[in-house]
Amino acid sequence: MIEILKAILFGIVEGVTEWLPISSTGHLILLNEFVNLNMSDEFRSMFDVVIQLGAILAVIVLFFHKLNPFSPGKSVKEKNQTWSLWFKVIVAIIPSGVVGVLFDDWMDAHLHNAIVVAIMLIVYGIAFIVVERRNTRGTFQRVSTKDGPTVSRLKDNKINNVYDITYRTALIIGLFQCLSLIPGTSRSGSTILGAILIGVGRAAGAEFSFFMAIPTMLGASAIKGLKFILSGVEATGTEIAVLIVGCIVSFVVSLAVIRGLMEYVRKHSFSAFGVYRIVLGVLVLGYFILK
Repeated sequence: MIEILKAILFGIVEGVTEWLPISSTGHLILLNEFVNLNMSDEFRSMFDVVIQLGAILAVIVLFFHKLNPFSPGKSVKEKNQTWSLWFKVIVAIIPSGVVGVLFDDWMDAHLHNAIVVAIMLIVYGIAFIVVERRNTRGTFQRVSTKDGPTVSRLKDNKINNVYDITYRTALIIGLFQCLSLIPGTSRSGSTILGAILIGVGRAAGAEFSFFMAIPTMLGASAIKGLKFILSGVEATGTEIAVLIVGCIVSFVVSLAVIRGLMEYVRKHSFSAFGVYRIVLGVLVLGYFILK
């Protein structure tokens, strides 16, 4: 029962942090420092990734109509747009897929620790604040009106519809996703930040980041699952129960978090998340240095 309660806690943390730009993997690594699940090291390595399947299922449920090219409620044009969106998502995940397959074991051995997580939390926290301040200032252009003097107004060149993202833009966002392979960076954080930097609006960038998560996490889970099977270690009944409970909880929590985040980004910047990352990173760094 204690292990199930721990699994619920891990599921809550995964469901919240997978979509907020604050690093789910980083938070799970930090949580493991204080709440130890009774499982083998091999299963633990697989658990931290496969638990994300619950969160991914939430995206599929919430955006099913938008992501379904066979939806009977769509016109031919809308179906073509959906197929095009999926092709762009595939293009976007190729860079991180290649890097992940080549360096997964090395990163597990050298980067999955609290110090790296703390440093990345701080670095990208600062990055979010800097980028959002730049965006707040905006770019102004001179506009002549018919019956009045020339005025200045805020120029908006952002891509505000996820369907308007080009293949080139998708690839660049995919390159930013490679940064998330370092624990503490945040997959959603790196992709959304990258999207904002190249002119994609927050809402469109967040949506595209969510869609990229589907094949990315499915692929990562398949790799981790295969490695666990090839390790020859057998999962206990408790470990299987913990994984199932963690996935279910992360799914339920993700439903609420995704809805809330999409509403939030339409009205607010990501600066608050930057502040959170810096504060948490400093606290964690201080704790482990003084430990």
